[in-house]
Amino acid sequence: MTATLSRPDTDPAPVPAKGLGRVRSRRRWVVAGFLGPAVLGFLIFFGYPLVATVYYSFTRYDLINAPQWIGFDNYVRMFTTEPLIGTAAYNTLWLVIVLTICRVLFALGVASVISRLKRGVGLIRTLCYMPALAPPAAATLVFVFVFNPEFGPINRFLRWVGVEGPLWFSDPAWSKPSLTLLVLWGSGELMIVILAALLDVPHELHEAAALDGAGPARRFWHITLPSISPVLLFGVVNSMIFALQFFTQAVVAASAASGQSDVAGSTQYIGAPQNTTLTYPIWLYVQGFRYSNMGYAAAMAVLLFVVSAAFTLVLVRQLRKASHVEESA
Repeated sequence: MTATLSRPDTDPAPVPAKGLGRVRSRRRWVVAGFLGPAVLGFLIFFGYPLVATVYYSFTRYDLINAPQWIGFDNYVRMFTTEPLIGTAAYNTLWLVIVLTICRVLFALGVASVISRLKRGVGLIRTLCYMPALAPPAAATLVFVFVFNPEFGPINRFLRWVGVEGPLWFSDPAWSKPSLTLLVLWGSGELMIVILAALLDVPHELHEAAALDGAGPARRFWHITLPSISPVLLFGVVNSMIFALQFFTQAVVAASAASGQSDVAGSTQYIGAPQNTTLTYPIWLYVQGFRYSNMGYAAAMAVLLFVVSAAFTLVLVRQLRKASHVEESA
């Protein structure tokens, strides 16, 4: 008598269509529950303020009386009758170009030096990063003291070597370069990010290029830079947005260099000396909270948002084109 063994059916029983729909619906609700706080926070703290700013930009609003619809008058005023917005836009554009280039190159140079060190890397990395932890207002006050033209240690050292130092923050020709030096001193965060990208570049690529006869400069140009190009793009975009929103350091430096104890200073000292530190966000603040022209300040904020988004979009597209050209080559 022989027994026959039948293979058990291992396939799971099919789920009814009605039950499958319930499972999918339950999963959607679970996903929506996890995403809900983030979406709600985005709508409350970004979406609503953005829509409200766009609306107020078409009104005359002083934070006390009800807003009055005036159409495009605020935007027309910006480009026709506003006396100082051109100066503020020029100072901000100067900072966007010079500060962005100097900040990225400085962070890249410091990170490249640290990545080649063999001893004391942790200590030097910490010392280079520590200035980034200082509060902007306190760091600016210390910087103004260090670069004081009369008794600051920088000018004292320059006199000791036979060089007459400039007036730094008190000189219209040196005020923006002085702010740039202040920003470079506190660019440790970007340096750490670029250093991590440099350490992540495969050593095998450098060894293979060295065997082919490529020198350090060619290896850096053809291997290191393409490998860390996304991080450099992040640094450029981050620096540009930082320059477009430059506010605290310029206000504190103008007030301190003018001998004002009040950090915010008075209206006549904002932008000192001679409006060379008057940036676009500072003039936006003055219009909105000093002169109570909140509708006009909202129009300035909308323009700043559009310019920031346009700069970012152009940079991202240019990087994508460059990466496609490099891959095809």
